[in-house]
Amino acid sequence: QVRLVESGGGLVQAGGSLRLSCAVSGLIFSSYAMGWFRQAPGKEREFVGTISRSSGSITYADSVKGRFTISRDNAKNTVHLQMNSLKPEDTAVYYCAASTSLTIITRQYNYWGQGTQVTVSS
Repeated sequence: QVRLVESGGGLVQAGGSLRLSCAVSGLIFSSYAMGWFRQAPGKEREFVGTISRSSGSITYADSVKGRFTISRDNAKNTVHLQMNSLKPEDTAVYYCAASTSLTIITRQYNYWGQGTQVTVSS
């Protein structure tokens, strides 16, 4: 059974930081690219960033570039999203996802976590 479990969400003031983690089990972690997505109330789920199997390629959405950093630890089957200089518009449920290909397209991700809420107050 494949499981992706996000953690680290919470309430933070604008300008603050949070570090999200995603623990993965039930698949060969190093064979999957990992992505982070977010969904704000009333909006579609949007791409945040993705990291390749070996961390050699990382892509970010323009809205988070320079503020967010994705990393992964293949020995621990985890992927992280370090979020700095948070803005109220970053408020959303954040999801991690696994894909057999390195992609920014939501529907190309095979497995998803349940999400963790991030709320940024002004």
